[in-house]
Amino acid sequence: MLKCLIKVTVSLSVIVFAMISYIVFVIIKPNTAPFVSDALRTTNKNRTGMWTINPMGRLGNLMGEYATLFALAKLNGHNAYVLPQMHSELSQIFKVSLPVISSQMYYSVLWTEYELHDWMSPEYYKIDEEFVRFTGYPCSWTFYHHIREEIIKEFTFHDYIKEQSNAYLANIRGNRANVTFVGVHVRRGDYIEIMHDLWKGVIGDRHYLQKAMDYFRVKYENPLFVITSNGMDWCKENIDNSKGDVHFAGDGQEDSPGQDFALLVHCNHTIMTIGTFGIWAGYLAGGETVYLTNFTLPESEFLKIFKYEAAYLPQWIGIPADLSPLLNYP
Repeated sequence: MLKCLIKVTVSLSVIVFAMISYIVFVIIKPNTAPFVSDALRTTNKNRTGMWTINPMGRLGNLMGEYATLFALAKLNGHNAYVLPQMHSELSQIFKVSLPVISSQMYYSVLWTEYELHDWMSPEYYKIDEEFVRFTGYPCSWTFYHHIREEIIKEFTFHDYIKEQSNAYLANIRGNRANVTFVGVHVRRGDYIEIMHDLWKGVIGDRHYLQKAMDYFRVKYENPLFVITSNGMDWCKENIDNSKGDVHFAGDGQEDSPGQDFALLVHCNHTIMTIGTFGIWAGYLAGGETVYLTNFTLPESEFLKIFKYEAAYLPQWIGIPADLSPLLNYP
């Protein structure tokens, strides 16, 4: 009789404990870091914690931040999550796969802030913290080029965007045979003042663009240059189209850059001036990329946060900038 009573008491204790656990962990769902961590471990047994990155800037910046988070989290064995703002922007264009942090979860986590500079450093190979929020504007192949195919997959365009871009290029090709498409991104807008006044630099002039385009004209039989820019009026006035091989494309709308970017990536090769938009276009297009080198004065503060060798792949083709407009810099 006593044994039966003990068994009944134990059974009731187990049931009560189970009910309390259910109420606490299922109904109440406390927003504590350990609880979140345990939940995350069920998604991938080989990874732990939660890493994210603060979304800052426009499309090129967001892509650099996403790719850097993806690569560093994988390298260090942690789960990568993106904030809703980043997902909203990138998912409109790409088939990105990283899950999104809910607002409730985001504000329940005690984050370790970790500021990144714009190139891979030895200390990034071993970051032990479980809950990390990166900040900065990283956009360097040194973070993620070792997993290039995975990054390219993350930035796969939605099918309808691919179809639109290919149809656009087919239309401007017309009856031309053996066409080599060269996407040209001319960054202007706010950079005209920012580079000159703040960074003691230039953004690329008509002479640079002429040299870059002539490179492809000499190398390929029938190149067709697809110009995208946030300063299209300047482009039409300064880019020579006497050969009939230049097409001024896109609308230059910075708040909806997906169409221009997709056109650049679907070209065979790339000419860029400055900025992360052009860097990513060249990286994803995968052909030859011509870029502007040494576009600031040697004493520019910009060189403290930017390294040419970390921004541009070694095989890309650099053309030096004309810095003479800066010689009388105050």
